[in-house]
Amino acid sequence: MSAQEMTVQEMEQAYVVHTYSRAPFVLSHGQGAYLYDTEGKRYLDLVSGIAVNALGYADPELVGAMTTQAARLIHTSNLYHTEPQTKLARMLVERSFADRVFFCNSGTESVEAAIKFARKWARRQDAAKTRIVAFEGAFHGRTMGALAITPREHYQAPFRPLMPGASFATYNDLESAAVVMGDDVCACIVEPVQGEGGVNLATPEFLAGLRQLCDQHKALLIFDEVQCGLGRTGNLWAHEMAAVAPDLMTLAKPLGGGLPMGAVLMTEDVASVIEPGDHGSTFAANPVVCAAAQVVLRRVSDPGFLGHVRAMWALSRAGLEAMAARYELVEGVRGLGLIWGIPLQVDAGPLVDAGYQRGIITCRAGANVLRLLPPLIIDETQVAFALEALDGIFAQAG
Repeated sequence: MSAQEMTVQEMEQAYVVHTYSRAPFVLSHGQGAYLYDTEGKRYLDLVSGIAVNALGYADPELVGAMTTQAARLIHTSNLYHTEPQTKLARMLVERSFADRVFFCNSGTESVEAAIKFARKWARRQDAAKTRIVAFEGAFHGRTMGALAITPREHYQAPFRPLMPGASFATYNDLESAAVVMGDDVCACIVEPVQGEGGVNLATPEFLAGLRQLCDQHKALLIFDEVQCGLGRTGNLWAHEMAAVAPDLMTLAKPLGGGLPMGAVLMTEDVASVIEPGDHGSTFAANPVVCAAAQVVLRRVSDPGFLGHVRAMWALSRAGLEAMAARYELVEGVRGLGLIWGIPLQVDAGPLVDAGYQRGIITCRAGANVLRLLPPLIIDETQVAFALEALDGIFAQAG
């Protein structure tokens, strides 16, 4: 069979490295909160490209910013100044705890950078102060440093030996964290909401306690908001629920409006130890992605936009909690804003497949948690449709 005669799925099977199990259709285009496949079927997207497409699809302002900037300047490398990058950095600083921003291309790259910055910062105290504390259930990325602080056996085992110096404590357990903390720790990294770990919410007391432990041991506190930041929880930053400020924060997913982008936000104290040549990226913060990110950041930080997210959260919560009470296989619901995890007594995979038949796209977080990450622009009618589809799925599954 010639390449011209092969379907998209056949070409994927023949030519692409199989690191993903893909859905049994080919997506063609999107509009608002909807995706369409090549057969013309419409799906309500409850995944958003894994928490990326906060503004949905084909947003006119976002597309306009990308295309206008692409016609002017796409790439220069970071050897030169560009206006979109510096404007975006200022916007991020003005809307956060941070004094400085480092740009990269993905969430895992932002975690790698945070590890490097933390270790260099700690060298001012002691060259042996290199250990990093992370938590069970965490997901920080798949590159070697980020993987070392992602305690998932099936992710880590094929690639050992990993970066040394990682210790783990129990999420939401301050006593457990206190046991593994020590003066040889350079940083503690935590997700205010664990996404891949099953949508687990840190308590305000836990985050505040970690701040105290880090201060006690002269270590940095890193919040990983790659999945839960930028409006997803109904606040601009997930850690706002605890009124606790980190020393560094990692961002990615929605920041680039669908284009690859990551960032590390940090205090001046941390930034002051970083020098030219310590770290870098050829593609990071190119003018097109920075133009897109300015649109995303301005929109999702608007109080009215965040109010809409919280309103959709209330609607979602009411419907999901009613289903948890109605169906035995639904063990509960966990969520904040528009990030939801539905733990089940069964494998969530078949329920994801059943969603395709009912016109919704969902995903898993682990084997038995159904995860919902809709575009932040989802409206009341769409929430109602999603809840009706989920109700049918749960009823069918027993």
